[in-house]
Amino acid sequence: MKQFFKFMFASCLGMALGLGLLSLIGFGVLGSVMSSSTSDDNIKANSILTINLNGVVPEKTNNAATNPYEFETDDIVGLMDMIKGIERAKDDDNIKGIYIDTPVPSLNFASLAALRKAIEDFKESGKFVIAYADYYSESGYYLASVADEVYLNPVGQVDFNGFVAQIPFFKEMLDKIGVKYEIFYAGDFKSATEPYRLNKMSDNNRQQTREYINDVYNNYLADLSDSRKMTVPVLRNLANELLIQNAEDAVQYGLVDSLMYKDMLLGNMSDRLGLDPKKTIPTISLGKYTTSTQPKVNYKAKDKIAVIYAEGTIVGGSKKAGMVTGDGYSKMIRKIRKDKKIKAIVLRVNSPGGSGLASEKIWRELTLAKEAGIKIVVSMGDYAASGGYYIACMADTILAEKNTLTGSIGVFSMFPNAQKLMNDKLGVRFDTVKTSEYALGPNVAIELSQKEKDMMTAGTTSFYETFLKRVSDGRGMTRDEAHAVAQGRIWTGTRAKELGLVDAIGGLDDAIEIAANMTGLDKFRTVEYPKTKAPLEQLIEDFTGQKTSVKQAMLKEELGEMYPYYERVKTLQSLQGVQALMPFEMKLD
Repeated sequence: MKQFFKFMFASCLGMALGLGLLSLIGFGVLGSVMSSSTSDDNIKANSILTINLNGVVPEKTNNAATNPYEFETDDIVGLMDMIKGIERAKDDDNIKGIYIDTPVPSLNFASLAALRKAIEDFKESGKFVIAYADYYSESGYYLASVADEVYLNPVGQVDFNGFVAQIPFFKEMLDKIGVKYEIFYAGDFKSATEPYRLNKMSDNNRQQTREYINDVYNNYLADLSDSRKMTVPVLRNLANELLIQNAEDAVQYGLVDSLMYKDMLLGNMSDRLGLDPKKTIPTISLGKYTTSTQPKVNYKAKDKIAVIYAEGTIVGGSKKAGMVTGDGYSKMIRKIRKDKKIKAIVLRVNSPGGSGLASEKIWRELTLAKEAGIKIVVSMGDYAASGGYYIACMADTILAEKNTLTGSIGVFSMFPNAQKLMNDKLGVRFDTVKTSEYALGPNVAIELSQKEKDMMTAGTTSFYETFLKRVSDGRGMTRDEAHAVAQGRIWTGTRAKELGLVDAIGGLDDAIEIAANMTGLDKFRTVEYPKTKAPLEQLIEDFTGQKTSVKQAMLKEELGEMYPYYERVKTLQSLQGVQALMPFEMKLD
């Protein structure tokens, strides 16, 4: 009987705690909803819009893995909503200027270029734009350079020494622990597997990487030249000779307009606004401004254009935050295809690729939508490579940013062989009884037979030919013409346009405009997919059993800059079948 009461008491206590937690969550959600109903009437007069991009910035608001146990109530505002927010601020009388406070942005250069364009348009209103930091990375300075005036802490620093792409190689480590990857790839430039079979870049990989970063660097210098009124040769020399060694050098050579401390900056802004320097300057973050000034949806417009955000690695399954799932996206596109009010699809791709099978599933549903009379336009972000290009190539029109990393039309398969680790390092051996020679199938503890290797080679080559057919059919090329620009080679958006892989250079708004023109729509509204949840809504889902995003977010926070390497290893562990994945996600700085 004592045990009965003990268990009953424990159950009641657990239920009470659970209800208490859910109540807290409920109040949080209610508070979140109430706070999200803020209107532009709450924007104070003489406000400054502050831009800080040091956190996670997905393409679509809330389309990212988060740590819901932080009880975060604010939306994770996406890049496209940020751009729309800047556009609204241009005509908002309460917003008098922009303050760029982004020393080390989390975005790549294609996304930063889109933001710069929005800020340049904002400047046409006659409102001021200033930038200030204690330190500027090269990407941070790229965004800051669009400002009317760039300020720096007197003992601050500007990184200005050129771009570098650094790739880790793991083969020697794998050799030491007794693990060997059996690797099969199609495409002379398909270098995704090199870190596991080589100790340095192949000549082909070095060539394509050099060409890519040179193209992006040339675009970078050209944009700085326009903003800072300096010639490209002068800027290039500053980096080549390492002339920017301290804050005074940054002023002397024209990268920075003036040195000042933060209190001096605040005084500067008070003067611009005509405010008493003793009073607090009214500011509002771009994220909060964006969510609090959302325009009303025009539900009177019956016709719709679906904007699908395909951002993140392409994987199997149906639901993974911040990833493009084969089954999930196929189901979503199928639903869109059957909606008679949707006349066009704009597919926003920001993906390095991934599972070949998942890419094929998404391609199939997009093709069926196209056959049903729905026009399809692709807008490429930072990445639209390998599987990212696979799902894009069938579109009626493809747009890319000039710094988009695209192409990488090639595939590979990998299978780990840990026999040496098991036998020699751990002393573990396996024995089997089989009804046929290949009943066991590929097994990490036993080396693949030659026939099994031949089978995997044939499967990889066959999928590459399928990939080439998708490209040749979609882009109006012959198989050999597609092969000539494929072989796993990466290109910038500008080069891809020259080669016929892309139709034009432009952003998401351009893609929507083209889609509207294709379908002859004068009045329409856009609907965005996938549907995303606010952080607190996600918490409820995670609390009821979906733990993956929690673990992912906590690891990301703990590992910091090392997280991409962990993620790469986890991706390798989950590889199934042929992969259409770019060599690596290139973060230049």
